Order: sequence, then structure tokens, then C-alpha cells
Amino acid sequence: GIRGRSTSVPRYLPERPHPPPPTYSIAVAQLPPPQQQTAGVLEFVKQQIEINKTLANLMLKKEQHMVEQNSLMKQMINDKAEYYGKSGKQSQLGLHQHYVKLHKNEKTRESIKLIGKLQFNQFVIFVKSVSRSTALFKSLAERGFPAIEIHHEIPKEKRLARYKEFQEFETHILVATNLFGLGIDIERANIVLNYDMPEDTDTYLHRVARAGRLGTKGLAITYVANESDAAILNEIQSRFAVKITEMPDEIDADTQVTFIDIESRFTGP
Repeated sequence: GIRGRSTSVPRYLPERPHPPPPTYSIAVAQLPPPQQQTAGVLEFVKQQIEINKTLANLMLKKEQHMVEQNSLMKQMINDKAEYYGKSGKQSQLGLHQHYVKLHKNEKTRESIKLIGKLQFNQFVIFVKSVSRSTALFKSLAERGFPAIEIHHEIPKEKRLARYKEFQEFETHILVATNLFGLGIDIERANIVLNYDMPEDTDTYLHRVARAGRLGTKGLAITYVANESDAAILNEIQSRFAVKITEMPDEIDADTQVTFIDIESRFTGP
């Protein structure tokens, strides 16, 4: 034979088994019938409509509340009802509003001067904190003014007792925080002093609404001690379409309605 060539029958190796082909699992989504799909979409749309209606109602109520407040303020300021005082002179009812520009350290001294100068039935002074309420109250008490204070650190029973005392005209000067500004009814209070500027226009409205009830005139005085105070005062004038003027040296007696003699306020019966 030929060199290098084997004449023996080749030995075939057994065939190796092929690996099994990969298997795949296919998940088929079970879609609901068309009727159920439509119902689901309708339910979703219905929920969105309800949410939008709720939001719209909330916005409408807020807008109505603001309109009512603005209307109340304008009515107090621009009320043209007429009455005749003791002098027989025809006068206009309404709320007179003034501001006083001063340094923050002059507020207590100016308040004492106003209390001694103005004629009033009851005088409400609003401050922004408990500490300022207590400090002002002590200054008034030391000078013999018939004053009380109300704030949230006073126990509830004492607060209610003091409120009743003021409401029943047993005392004539009240120093209070904003706790006292909302939801109270004091018929004889005719002067409100913003010792500290309210933080917003709503708070201003709640405060000055205490003055001039029962068809009487009211006087609202606001201290302006810095640029921030001036900015809020401008917001108040813009929102309620009213001009708040600087406090004059003399207040016209026709802007005040008194039920008690000025001397008896401090000397008693």
C-alpha cells in the first residue's frame, strides 16, 4: 500500500448528544372584555371629575370668603348711616382709621398718651406676643389704668373670666394677642390700637372689626415702626380700597361715642 495510509477500517466515535433546545414561556395578558375596559375608563374619568369639582368648590368658597371680608370692611369704612349725637349735630357712622409713625421703643409711651388723651368706652390693644402683652399690661397697671390682659398662657378659666369682666363693662382697657382677635363680641369697645402691626390683611380686619359696634363710630389706630409695617399697611389700603391717614393731633369729638364720663374711668364711682 501507500505509505502513511492505514488500510484498517476507521473506528467511529459515538455521536455526542446535542443539548436540548431552549424553552421559552410566553405570558399572555388576560385583557378584560371590551365592556369592562370601557367601565374602568369611565370610573377613572368620574373620579377625576369629582376631584376637580371638590377643588373648584374649595377655590370658590375661598373667593367668596374674601369677597365677604372685603364687603364687610368697605361697609364699616363707608357706612353712610346717620345719627344725632347729644349735641344734636348730624354725624356719619363708620370706622375711622389712622396710623402713627414712631420708633419701636416709643410704643408704650405713645399708648399711655393716647389712653389719657382719647375719650372711649373700651380700649382694645393688640400685640404680637405674650411677652409684649405682659410688659405693656404692667406699664399700664403701674400707672393706675384699669387694664387686663388675655393671652394663651393664661389658664382657660381665667381667660374666660377676664373676657366676661371686659364684656360686662367692669374694666375698660384690654391688652391681648391675636387669640382675642377672632370670634369675640364686645359691644362697647370703640377704639382698637394695633400696638404691633398685624401680620396680614385678614388679621387686620379681625382686629379692627372689634371697634364701632351697635351702630356707633369706631377708631382704629395702627403703629408703623419700620418698612415692613409700612408694606403691610399699603396692602391693607389696596385690598380694602381705603385710605388710612396719619393720626391728627386732635381727634374730632364726633368720631367718638362715649357712654361714661372720662373722669370716672380711673377714679371709680
